[in-house]
Amino acid sequence: MNDYKSLLKKGWLFFTVAIVFLWAKTYYALKTAFTLDIENKSQQFILAITPISSILFFLGLSFFFSPKLRNKAFMVIYFFMTFVLFANVVYFRFFSDFITLPVLMQYKNFLELGGSAQALIHPTDILYWIDVVILIAWMVSKKTKPSMRFKKRTVAMLYAAVIGIAAVNLNLADKERPELLTRTFDRMKLVKLLGIYNYHIYDSVMTANTSSKRVFADSDELSEVLNYVNGQQGKMGVQGKYYGKAAGKNVVLVSLESTQNFVIDRKLHGQEITPFLNDLADDSFYFKNFYHNTAQGKTSDSEFLLDNSMYGLPRGAVFTTNAGNEFNATPEILKKEGYTPATFHGNHDTFWNRDVMYKSLGYERFFSKEEYDVTEENSVNYGLKDIPFFEQSMPMIKELDKPYYAKFITLTHHYPFILDKEEEKMIKPAETGDGTVDRYFQTMRYQDEAVKKFFNMMKEQGEYEDTIFIMYGDHYGISDNHNRAMSEILDKEIRPFEEMQLQKVPLIIHIPGMEGKEMETVGSQVDLKPTILHLLGVKERNDIQFGVDLFSKEREDLAIFRDGSVVTDKYAYAAKENICYDKSTGEEIETKTCAPLKEKAEKELQLSDKVVYGDLLRFWEDNQHLEGKK
Repeated sequence: MNDYKSLLKKGWLFFTVAIVFLWAKTYYALKTAFTLDIENKSQQFILAITPISSILFFLGLSFFFSPKLRNKAFMVIYFFMTFVLFANVVYFRFFSDFITLPVLMQYKNFLELGGSAQALIHPTDILYWIDVVILIAWMVSKKTKPSMRFKKRTVAMLYAAVIGIAAVNLNLADKERPELLTRTFDRMKLVKLLGIYNYHIYDSVMTANTSSKRVFADSDELSEVLNYVNGQQGKMGVQGKYYGKAAGKNVVLVSLESTQNFVIDRKLHGQEITPFLNDLADDSFYFKNFYHNTAQGKTSDSEFLLDNSMYGLPRGAVFTTNAGNEFNATPEILKKEGYTPATFHGNHDTFWNRDVMYKSLGYERFFSKEEYDVTEENSVNYGLKDIPFFEQSMPMIKELDKPYYAKFITLTHHYPFILDKEEEKMIKPAETGDGTVDRYFQTMRYQDEAVKKFFNMMKEQGEYEDTIFIMYGDHYGISDNHNRAMSEILDKEIRPFEEMQLQKVPLIIHIPGMEGKEMETVGSQVDLKPTILHLLGVKERNDIQFGVDLFSKEREDLAIFRDGSVVTDKYAYAAKENICYDKSTGEEIETKTCAPLKEKAEKELQLSDKVVYGDLLRFWEDNQHLEGKK
């Protein structure tokens, strides 16, 4: 027994057991929690060794603390690494993505998720924490407390092993994916070939790098961007056939939470999922080939795209990382035209840093949760349910000076798609066995009913006739983690091509008194700003836009995704898989056919990022080249 206790007290045994524990659960997560698509034995081997170097490196840092603090430092580091792993597991379940440092700046969002966060936690998650309890019990026990004392030579050998294993990992990763570290948008491959902890080291370096871009930016970079949107693209400012048709009218935008286009005109159990939107689409300009461009910023990304005609960032969200930038957003432009820009949202004003960002965008009024009567009865998940949200918003709309530019952000149709009252469930759930997908249609039906009531109230209050309505889906609601269930709903296999088509979101532009039309135009959220301004008869002056008026015959049918994928009227290019499809047949064709699209997407995304990271619009007045354009 004494020999056993002596063995337990040896520091190297404790350290070795901790390494094995942390490696085992990390490998378990890489194999089961993330969809990493291991293609061969080499990648399988890489997956097994990727956690080792970072585990040794970080846990080894505890050796540099004094003997009195060493045990505590070790457990703090161990706990932190477990938390990072677990946080990524939970985040991936909904977003099919990995956490970045900019996303961590949005931690307040997670604290307000309520049911959404709870639904992402699984009972088996206890497996990620059992070892932490065991190690703490081992460490605090008087009988078995380990003596973490190591010779300098041992520490030197440890870090030599770190360098050696990391070198092998990088060499193998480079063979599997050349230029891996330059393809920053492909976080899936970074984690697969570098490991979860090494990925976060890389992400930290990238965050520091992007933060420095503003410091070293200059006005010449702004000239480069303007030359592109006015030259190579050659489309900024091109006016569509409906230019000025809605001049002077109020503008109401409704952000349809998590609404994908496949629900339009679809039935479930013999019932229409979106009966009102279906009818509205028939009486409006309905764009059935309209895509979202959002990334990690989700709804905030869609708002940024809408108001600025620039793309969101590849990591994090402009709303949280660059809210202090100089912008030339739609609200600010329309304010100069006599409009009152306002936004309505049934959650806290700090969610997505909106209280700060909206001021930068030029909004005069922000009606948030504090202006609404929000109770347990009329709220769920993120905040106020959609029907009471629109009901309580009507007096606020009436008080706005006309004309107004008013944006409404719905909330109820959000993961995990829960309604707590039976009378709100106007359609039975689907029967795929996937709770997320099955419930999706119930909250979608509720949102549709809420929008219907909103239109009726606008008519009753005399606000309808002199207003144009723009309804748009903000981002996907069902991620590729649910492809099995979605294949049942769509009755087809979900390949990368089908996954791209599922990124379509509805765009319905309703102008009272104008005949509707189904539009074949291929476009995306980046095109909304020029489309809205042109409908109102407002010309762009001193602006940078990557979108083009959706009504223009001169525009290129094009939608660029944030990951570099591209869809046109003829082709679809899936960037992550590097596959080119014939859009009419859905069949794979030679990749070189999509090479120009790939190049265009990379160029456009790079230039948009340059504007945001460098805060380039602050140089506008000082840029001599731009002065000549005024």
